Formats: sequence, C-alpha cells, structure tokens
Amino acid sequence: MIAPSRLARMLFGADRKLHRMLQYWAGTAIMYTTVVGLMFGPAALAGQAQARAICIYVGAGVAVFYPLVRVGARIGLAPNLLAGLQAVFSISCHVWGYSIAGPMRGVTLIGLPVIVVFCIFAMRPRQTLMLTAFNLAVMGGTMGWLAVHDPLHFPPAAEAVNFGFVAVGSLAVTLLTGEMSKLRARLKRQKDELLAALDTIRLLATIDELTALTNRRHMNELLAQEERRRAACGSAACIALLDIDFFKRINDSLGHAAGDDVLRDFARATRAELRDGDTLARWGGEEFLLLLPNTASGEARMVLERMRARVAALAPCDGLDHRVSFSAGLTAWRAGEAIAEAVNRADKALYTAKAEGRNRSIEA
Repeated sequence: MIAPSRLARMLFGADRKLHRMLQYWAGTAIMYTTVVGLMFGPAALAGQAQARAICIYVGAGVAVFYPLVRVGARIGLAPNLLAGLQAVFSISCHVWGYSIAGPMRGVTLIGLPVIVVFCIFAMRPRQTLMLTAFNLAVMGGTMGWLAVHDPLHFPPAAEAVNFGFVAVGSLAVTLLTGEMSKLRARLKRQKDELLAALDTIRLLATIDELTALTNRRHMNELLAQEERRRAACGSAACIALLDIDFFKRINDSLGHAAGDDVLRDFARATRAELRDGDTLARWGGEEFLLLLPNTASGEARMVLERMRARVAALAPCDGLDHRVSFSAGLTAWRAGEAIAEAVNRADKALYTAKAEGRNRSIEA
C-alpha cells in the first residue's frame, strides 16, 4: 500500500510551486465535477445527448490539463499562457452549460467571475482585463443568439438583465483582482528587498568590511564548529596568528589611509594562497588568525611560506623604505584541547617570532 505522503508527491510533485499549481487544478476539477454532476448527471444517465456530451467534454478537459500543468515548465509553457488556456476552456463550459441547462442556467453565470479570480495568481491585470472582455463577448454573443433564435426559452429582456448582472459582476471582480494583483506584486517586491537586505546583514555580520576576510565574530563560530568536529572525528588541525610587521610605523608615517591600503593588499595576497577549507580572519587591527582544518604542521608551514612569498612580492608603499612582511605563530591543535588554549599558544609563538627579528614563523 502506498503511503499518503508518497502518493501526494507522485501526484503533485516535490516542487512547491508545481505542488501549488496542481492543487489549484485539483480544486477546479472537484468544483467542475460537482457542478456538472449535479446539473447534467441525471440527464446524462437518462440518455440526453447534450448532457452526456458536456459531461464528457468537461471530464476530458480536466484530464488533459493535469499533464499540461505537470510538465508545463519542462516544455516551456508559461504559467500565464497555461492559465489562459484553462480560462478559455472554462468559459466554453459555462457558455455551453448556459445554453442547455434550461431553468437552471442561471447557476452557470455565478462561475464566470470565479474564472477571473483563479487567474489572478498567473496573469497580469491587463491580461485579466482582456480575459474578462473575451468572457463577456462570448457570453453576450451567445445570449444574443439564443434570444434571437429561441425567444420562447430565452426572452430578450431576461437575457439582457442576465448579461447586465454578469457584466457588472465580472468587471467588479476584475477591478478588485487587479488591485489584489498589484498589491501581491508590491508585497513580493518588498519581500525580495527584505531578503536582499537580510543577505547584506548576514554578509556584514560575517565579513570584515575593510579586508573582505572573515571577521572575528564569525571566526569564533567557525572555531567552535571545528572544535565539535574534531571532538567527533579527532582529525588534525593547525592554527596560526599573523601580524603585519611595523604596521604602526606605516600608520604613523604615511597615515591611516595608507595603512588601510596595506591591510587590503595583505588580505588579497594571503587569501590567494588559501586552500579549500582554510579560513583567514581579521582578528584585530593588523593581526589575523588562520584556521587550517585537516592539516599537519608541515603542511601548515608550507601554506605560511607561500603566503610570505606572496606578501613579499607586493609593491612597497610610496614613502615606505621596506616591503610589507609579517610574523606568524603556528601551533597544532592538540586532541581534547580547548580552542582558547591553542590560540593562546599560537599568540605566544607570534611574540617569539617578533622578538627574534620579525618576518618569520615560529611553531609552538
């Protein structure tokens, strides 16, 4: 026996948009089946040809639109075109039903404005207005033809009143749905703007604005994630603290704008040597923290040396008598060790590197 959830996926698909469109189809199928069954079912069973024909027509149309909705996106069938085709089919059902329903034909008029409501989700206001005009033209032409050729059953005065009610109701619904469509479009636009703003906020919350590297707050989250991962699998990892040499001298002699340029150039150069999975963050001022997951000490030293070569190749700042360099303290993250201890050990190694002359890496 197929589970209900699996059956629903088979019938309506897994895509949310397709699922919603097929639900609309299911709603219209149920509505048409109920209305046509009540109005023409007994007559069709009694052998009346017209009643049987419209029942077959409605059933075949509903069945045909299921695969069209199901594969419409794959074959390039635009939603508004698909909605228009269903609307034209629906109008033809109502017009035909009106002409053969006898005393109950007024029931078919109720459904005409409903067609416009169903199209609000797929068609633009102008398209909906054109559909309403087509709807009124077809129904008005049908009423006029019936009044002329069968005035006994379709009195001209009564048909004029019926058409007036249909026209007023359809136009009112069209105007209202047009406003609803505009409101829906405005809400969608505002939602898109809010999502874009949220993405910007997320970016600002994780990225250092000056260097475009990971900021300290987000790096702390990444370190906590790596700590949990290592506790589960016990893989190797290394941490390094990098500090730009004589950065205060650059700021004092050339100004903070030049210092910002150095930070950006340094970040761009060192980021170019990161491997997949490595993360470099601005830790504070001219200090940076490098996280190297699944990395042994030897590999970590090689990454730092490639970074050192890349930074050394940077053009010196105007007015500066030396090229930019950095000192680094490197440590292997020991099993079962808290992240704060590993960072503290890397910090001590960094101070040792600076004390020994800078432009070097010391491992602790």
